[in-house]
Amino acid sequence: MNLTLKAFIRKELTQTLRDVRMRALLFGAPIIQMTIFGLALSTEIRNIKLAAFSRPDDAAFERVAGDFYASGWFDRVNYSQGEDPFELIASGRADAVLIAPDEGLRRSAERGGGKMQLLVDASNATKARSVEAYAKNIIAAASAREYGAAGQPALKFDVRVLYNPAMESSVFLVPGVMGMLVCLITILLTAMSLTREREIGTFETIVSAPLSNAEILLGKTLPYILLGLVNAALVVTAGYLIFGVPVRGPLWQLALAALAFVITTVSVGTFISTISKNQQQAMLGGFMFLFPAILMSGVMYPVENMPKAVIAFAYLDPLMYFVRMLRNIMLKGGDSYVFWTNLGALALMGAFAAGLAYKRFRQTLN
Repeated sequence: MNLTLKAFIRKELTQTLRDVRMRALLFGAPIIQMTIFGLALSTEIRNIKLAAFSRPDDAAFERVAGDFYASGWFDRVNYSQGEDPFELIASGRADAVLIAPDEGLRRSAERGGGKMQLLVDASNATKARSVEAYAKNIIAAASAREYGAAGQPALKFDVRVLYNPAMESSVFLVPGVMGMLVCLITILLTAMSLTREREIGTFETIVSAPLSNAEILLGKTLPYILLGLVNAALVVTAGYLIFGVPVRGPLWQLALAALAFVITTVSVGTFISTISKNQQQAMLGGFMFLFPAILMSGVMYPVENMPKAVIAFAYLDPLMYFVRMLRNIMLKGGDSYVFWTNLGALALMGAFAAGLAYKRFRQTLN
């Protein structure tokens, strides 16, 4: 190897590794992301929220419901007397509802029925299929225990699929991909904006202009907020026209959710740009935020599958709240409880991110 090539390689390595933040991104980020990948990704569906509706004196049904909760796949959902099973699923408090026959399970079985109803939220088609498969196995085992080989009628159940009757995976995945694309574009574009100004030497010109810090920050972020909102409208329209994803909720909920999310992601991107010295660092910093955010958002795998320690970090992920609102508005009609709780959490996160970005931006200017 000639001396010129050796010197060029040494120069590139030195330039890349001389900054502590770049070394942290190059060597620390892969370890963090690998850990999150290993903990967060799981094909098993667990912690399924199940509510069981029956008469208070239906002991046979209580034993069957107990089998569901003892299986390790289902978590008990408590509800008030007179609550509507459909409302439990629409609000997201339950993933499935098991309903006993009106006359009681044992009497129904003695008459040759023994048929229960299972309501399943199929907005996540993969999860719905797993719920149905688990239920079949549990019901079969309960039937064998209750009646054995005595020729008694087996227990049965009818499945009623809600929100996605065809159980198409695209109906569940497309809203998540929409949120992911908006997040990707807004964060990367904003993260690279200030660093690009520094690299081409125009940042000093901006600073010397007769503008306050807040005006400079607004001038740098408002265009990306508008671009993010336009992008959100485009992906929702594409999802409706190309994939047939319904929009059952009001459009004002979609617009408000998109505005809160875009402000949050633009603020995060601005913060990343203030701590990056060049566009390469800004891009790596953006991806360092994006990969864990996508993994822990529930776009591909349910958040409930993750260990409790990882779930705690998922609640710091703005994409998780936006994806939940998108799916609820588009597939379920926009339940008010789900919408306002997730929007409130996203608004608080956006206010914090904007404040942090503004503080760091002032320090950068000074």
